[in-house]
Amino acid sequence: GVVEACLLHMLKRRAAGFLRTDKVAALFTKVGKTCAIAGEVCKKVQELQQQVESRKNQPNGQEPLKRQGSTTSKTPVLTPQAIKHIWVRTALIEKVLDKIVQYIVDNCSKYYEKEALLADPVCGPILASLLVGPCALEYTKLKTADHYWTDPSADELVQRHRIHGAHGRQDSPCKRPALGIRKRHSSGSTSEDRFAASAREYVESLHQNSRTHLLYGKNNVLVQPKDDLEAIPGYLSLHQSADSLTLKWTPNQLMNGTLGDSE
Repeated sequence: GVVEACLLHMLKRRAAGFLRTDKVAALFTKVGKTCAIAGEVCKKVQELQQQVESRKNQPNGQEPLKRQGSTTSKTPVLTPQAIKHIWVRTALIEKVLDKIVQYIVDNCSKYYEKEALLADPVCGPILASLLVGPCALEYTKLKTADHYWTDPSADELVQRHRIHGAHGRQDSPCKRPALGIRKRHSSGSTSEDRFAASAREYVESLHQNSRTHLLYGKNNVLVQPKDDLEAIPGYLSLHQSADSLTLKWTPNQLMNGTLGDSE
Protein backbone atom coordinates (compact mmCIF):
# COMPACT_ATOMS: atom_id res chain seq x y z
CA GLY A 1 0.00 0.00 0.00
CA VAL A 2 2.84 2.41 0.76
CA VAL A 3 4.52 1.65 -2.56
CA GLU A 4 1.24 2.24 -4.37
CA ALA A 5 0.84 5.59 -2.63
CA CYS A 6 4.31 6.59 -3.85
CA LEU A 7 3.53 5.42 -7.39
CA LEU A 8 0.27 7.38 -7.49
CA HIS A 9 1.70 10.64 -6.15
CA MET A 10 1.09 13.35 -8.77
CA LEU A 11 0.71 10.84 -11.59
CA LYS A 12 -0.17 12.45 -14.90
CA ARG A 13 -3.72 11.95 -16.07
CA ARG A 14 -2.50 10.58 -19.36
CA ALA A 15 -0.45 7.94 -17.58
CA ALA A 16 -3.22 7.11 -15.11
CA GLY A 17 -5.84 6.74 -17.82
CA PHE A 18 -8.91 8.93 -18.19
CA LEU A 19 -11.55 6.24 -17.73
CA ARG A 20 -9.75 3.65 -15.62
CA THR A 21 -10.50 3.48 -11.92
CA ASP A 22 -7.40 1.36 -11.17
CA LYS A 23 -4.62 3.88 -11.77
CA VAL A 24 -1.89 1.44 -10.69
CA ALA A 25 -3.05 -1.02 -13.33
CA ALA A 26 -3.02 1.74 -15.93
CA LEU A 27 0.50 2.75 -14.94
CA PHE A 28 1.87 -0.80 -15.09
CA THR A 29 0.15 -1.41 -18.42
CA LYS A 30 1.62 1.74 -19.94
CA VAL A 31 5.11 1.06 -18.57
CA GLY A 32 4.87 -2.54 -19.81
CA LYS A 33 4.71 -1.32 -23.40
CA THR A 34 8.30 -0.07 -23.25
CA CYS A 35 9.71 -2.08 -20.34
CA ALA A 36 9.94 -5.84 -20.93
CA ILE A 37 10.07 -6.68 -17.21
CA ALA A 38 6.88 -4.73 -16.53
CA GLY A 39 5.28 -6.41 -19.53
CA GLU A 40 5.92 -9.84 -18.00
CA VAL A 41 4.33 -8.68 -14.76
CA CYS A 42 1.27 -7.50 -16.68
CA LYS A 43 0.87 -10.95 -18.24
CA LYS A 44 1.14 -12.69 -14.87
CA VAL A 45 -1.37 -10.33 -13.27
CA GLN A 46 -3.84 -10.84 -16.09
CA GLU A 47 -3.53 -14.61 -15.68
CA LEU A 48 -4.10 -14.33 -11.93
CA GLN A 49 -7.13 -12.12 -12.44
CA GLN A 50 -8.60 -14.58 -14.93
CA GLN A 51 -8.07 -17.44 -12.50
CA VAL A 52 -9.74 -15.49 -9.71
CA GLU A 53 -12.72 -14.69 -11.93
CA SER A 54 -13.05 -18.30 -13.05
CA ARG A 55 -13.01 -19.40 -9.41
CA LYS A 56 -15.83 -16.98 -8.59
CA ASN A 57 -17.91 -18.29 -11.48
CA GLN A 58 -17.56 -21.91 -10.39
CA PRO A 59 -20.63 -23.17 -8.45
CA ASN A 60 -20.11 -24.56 -4.95
CA GLY A 61 -16.43 -23.66 -5.01
CA GLN A 62 -15.53 -26.33 -7.59
CA GLU A 63 -12.10 -26.11 -9.15
CA PRO A 64 -12.07 -25.16 -12.85
CA LEU A 65 -10.68 -27.64 -15.32
CA LYS A 66 -7.03 -27.18 -16.13
CA ARG A 67 -6.15 -25.97 -19.57
CA GLN A 68 -4.12 -28.22 -21.80
CA GLY A 69 -0.43 -27.81 -21.07
CA SER A 70 -1.06 -25.92 -17.85
CA THR A 71 1.66 -26.41 -15.25
CA THR A 72 -0.37 -25.17 -12.30
CA SER A 73 -2.00 -27.91 -10.28
CA LYS A 74 -4.42 -25.65 -8.51
CA THR A 75 -5.81 -22.16 -8.77
CA PRO A 76 -4.13 -19.85 -6.25
CA VAL A 77 -6.33 -18.52 -3.50
CA LEU A 78 -5.87 -14.76 -3.15
CA THR A 79 -7.18 -12.75 -0.23
CA PRO A 80 -9.09 -9.50 -0.87
CA GLN A 81 -6.03 -7.58 0.37
CA ALA A 82 -3.82 -9.43 -2.12
CA ILE A 83 -6.25 -8.72 -4.97
CA LYS A 84 -6.35 -5.05 -3.99
CA HIS A 85 -2.57 -4.71 -4.32
CA ILE A 86 -2.12 -7.43 -6.95
CA TRP A 87 0.12 -5.37 -9.24
CA VAL A 88 2.72 -4.33 -6.69
CA ARG A 89 2.40 -7.69 -4.93
CA THR A 90 3.07 -9.68 -8.10
CA ALA A 91 6.07 -7.54 -8.99
CA LEU A 92 7.39 -7.98 -5.46
CA ILE A 93 7.00 -11.77 -5.48
CA GLU A 94 8.65 -11.93 -8.92
CA LYS A 95 11.55 -9.87 -7.46
CA VAL A 96 11.35 -7.17 -10.14
CA LEU A 97 9.54 -4.36 -8.31
CA ASP A 98 12.77 -2.47 -7.67
CA LYS A 99 13.72 -2.69 -11.36
CA ILE A 100 10.31 -1.45 -12.48
CA VAL A 101 10.40 1.47 -10.05
CA GLN A 102 13.93 2.31 -11.18
CA TYR A 103 12.74 2.32 -14.80
CA ILE A 104 9.88 4.63 -13.86
CA VAL A 105 12.29 6.94 -12.03
CA ASP A 106 14.61 7.05 -15.05
CA ASN A 107 11.66 7.95 -17.29
CA CYS A 108 9.66 9.97 -14.76
CA SER A 109 8.96 12.85 -17.16
CA LYS A 110 6.65 10.59 -19.20
CA TYR A 111 4.44 9.64 -16.27
CA TYR A 112 4.68 12.25 -13.49
CA GLU A 113 4.44 15.94 -12.80
CA LYS A 114 7.58 17.86 -11.85
CA GLU A 115 6.65 17.98 -8.14
CA ALA A 116 5.99 14.22 -7.90
CA LEU A 117 7.84 12.02 -5.43
CA LEU A 118 9.31 9.76 -8.11
CA ALA A 119 10.36 12.79 -10.15
CA ASP A 120 12.45 14.09 -7.27
CA PRO A 121 16.18 13.56 -8.03
CA VAL A 122 16.78 12.33 -4.46
CA CYS A 123 13.57 10.67 -3.26
CA GLY A 124 12.95 8.72 -6.48
CA PRO A 125 16.26 6.81 -6.53
CA ILE A 126 16.02 6.28 -2.77
CA LEU A 127 12.64 4.56 -3.14
CA ALA A 128 14.01 2.28 -5.86
CA SER A 129 17.02 1.46 -3.66
CA LEU A 130 14.83 0.68 -0.65
CA LEU A 131 12.91 -1.91 -2.68
CA VAL A 132 16.04 -3.93 -3.47
CA GLY A 133 15.93 -5.59 -0.05
CA PRO A 134 12.28 -6.73 -0.11
CA CYS A 135 12.70 -8.00 -3.66
CA ALA A 136 15.55 -10.27 -2.52
CA LEU A 137 13.29 -12.22 -0.14
CA GLU A 138 11.42 -15.45 -0.85
CA TYR A 139 7.71 -15.02 -0.12
CA THR A 140 6.81 -18.68 0.28
CA LYS A 141 5.07 -18.70 3.67
CA LEU A 142 2.25 -16.65 5.13
CA LYS A 143 2.79 -14.78 8.38
CA THR A 144 0.15 -15.71 10.92
CA ALA A 145 -0.56 -14.47 14.43
CA ASP A 146 1.65 -17.09 16.07
CA HIS A 147 4.70 -16.05 14.02
CA TYR A 148 5.10 -12.62 15.62
CA TRP A 149 7.52 -14.13 18.12
CA THR A 150 9.65 -17.16 17.27
CA ASP A 151 11.73 -17.46 20.45
CA PRO A 152 10.88 -20.04 23.14
CA SER A 153 7.59 -19.56 24.92
CA ALA A 154 7.21 -18.38 28.49
CA ASP A 155 6.46 -21.91 29.74
CA GLU A 156 9.67 -23.23 28.20
CA LEU A 157 11.74 -20.43 29.74
CA VAL A 158 10.22 -21.11 33.18
CA GLN A 159 11.06 -24.79 32.80
CA ARG A 160 14.63 -23.94 31.79
CA HIS A 161 14.95 -21.71 34.83
CA ARG A 162 13.74 -24.49 37.12
CA ILE A 163 16.17 -27.00 35.60
CA HIS A 164 19.04 -24.56 35.93
CA GLY A 165 18.14 -23.81 39.54
CA ALA A 166 17.78 -27.49 40.47
CA HIS A 167 21.10 -28.63 39.03
CA GLY A 168 23.13 -25.56 40.03
CA ARG A 169 25.98 -26.31 42.46
CA GLN A 170 25.59 -24.74 45.87
CA ASP A 171 29.35 -24.27 46.30
CA SER A 172 29.79 -22.62 42.92
CA PRO A 173 31.37 -19.16 43.41
CA CYS A 174 29.80 -17.78 40.23
CA LYS A 175 26.26 -18.97 40.82
CA ARG A 176 23.71 -16.29 39.97
CA PRO A 177 20.81 -15.60 42.33
CA ALA A 178 17.43 -16.69 41.01
CA LEU A 179 15.36 -13.54 40.36
CA GLY A 180 16.58 -11.97 43.61
CA ILE A 181 13.98 -13.77 45.74
CA ARG A 182 13.93 -12.69 49.36
CA LYS A 183 12.95 -15.47 51.75
CA ARG A 184 10.75 -14.64 54.70
CA HIS A 185 11.64 -15.81 58.17
CA SER A 186 8.01 -16.19 59.18
CA SER A 187 6.39 -19.46 58.30
CA GLY A 188 4.00 -18.66 55.51
CA SER A 189 1.08 -20.80 54.47
CA THR A 190 1.08 -23.08 51.43
CA SER A 191 -1.33 -20.81 49.57
CA GLU A 192 1.03 -17.84 50.00
CA ASP A 193 3.95 -19.89 48.68
CA ARG A 194 1.93 -20.89 45.65
CA PHE A 195 0.98 -17.28 45.07
CA ALA A 196 4.62 -16.24 45.23
CA ALA A 197 5.59 -18.96 42.73
CA SER A 198 2.83 -17.93 40.33
CA ALA A 199 3.93 -14.31 40.67
CA ARG A 200 7.49 -15.20 39.70
CA GLU A 201 6.26 -17.18 36.69
CA TYR A 202 4.13 -14.20 35.65
CA VAL A 203 7.16 -11.92 35.79
CA GLU A 204 9.19 -14.33 33.68
CA SER A 205 6.35 -14.56 31.18
CA LEU A 206 6.61 -10.78 30.67
CA HIS A 207 9.79 -11.33 28.69
CA GLN A 208 8.52 -14.03 26.36
CA ASN A 209 5.04 -14.56 25.01
CA SER A 210 3.74 -16.22 21.87
CA ARG A 211 1.16 -13.49 21.27
CA THR A 212 2.95 -10.32 22.33
CA HIS A 213 6.36 -8.85 21.59
CA LEU A 214 8.32 -7.09 24.33
CA LEU A 215 9.40 -3.73 22.91
CA TYR A 216 10.85 -2.09 26.01
CA GLY A 217 11.47 -2.92 29.65
CA LYS A 218 12.93 -0.95 32.55
CA ASN A 219 13.24 -1.83 36.23
CA ASN A 220 12.86 0.41 39.31
CA VAL A 221 10.29 2.71 37.70
CA LEU A 222 8.55 4.67 40.50
CA VAL A 223 4.75 4.82 40.56
CA GLN A 224 2.72 6.73 43.16
CA PRO A 225 -0.75 5.13 43.49
CA LYS A 226 -2.09 7.80 45.87
CA ASP A 227 -1.07 11.26 46.96
CA ASP A 228 -0.52 10.25 50.57
CA LEU A 229 1.58 7.18 49.74
CA GLU A 230 5.23 6.92 48.83
CA ALA A 231 6.27 6.04 45.32
CA ILE A 232 6.63 2.30 44.71
CA PRO A 233 9.43 0.92 42.49
CA GLY A 234 8.47 -1.65 39.87
CA TYR A 235 9.10 -3.12 36.46
CA LEU A 236 7.67 -1.19 33.48
CA SER A 237 7.27 -2.98 30.12
CA LEU A 238 5.77 -2.13 26.73
CA HIS A 239 4.27 -4.99 24.71
CA GLN A 240 3.05 -5.12 21.10
CA SER A 241 0.34 -7.49 19.93
CA ALA A 242 -1.25 -7.88 16.53
CA ASP A 243 -3.58 -4.92 16.96
CA SER A 244 -2.58 -2.95 20.07
CA LEU A 245 0.13 -1.75 22.44
CA THR A 246 -0.01 -2.64 26.15
CA LEU A 247 1.82 -0.90 28.98
CA LYS A 248 2.40 -3.03 32.10
CA TRP A 249 3.84 -2.18 35.50
CA THR A 250 4.57 -4.76 38.20
CA PRO A 251 5.74 -3.82 41.72
CA ASN A 252 9.15 -5.11 42.74
CA GLN A 253 7.61 -6.80 45.76
CA LEU A 254 5.37 -8.84 43.49
CA MET A 255 8.30 -9.62 41.20
CA ASN A 256 10.32 -10.86 44.18
CA GLY A 257 7.43 -12.98 45.35
CA THR A 258 7.11 -11.23 48.73
CA LEU A 259 4.34 -8.73 49.36
CA GLY A 260 5.31 -8.25 53.00
CA ASP A 261 2.97 -6.07 55.05
CA SER A 262 2.05 -3.69 52.21
CA GLU A 263 -1.39 -3.69 50.69
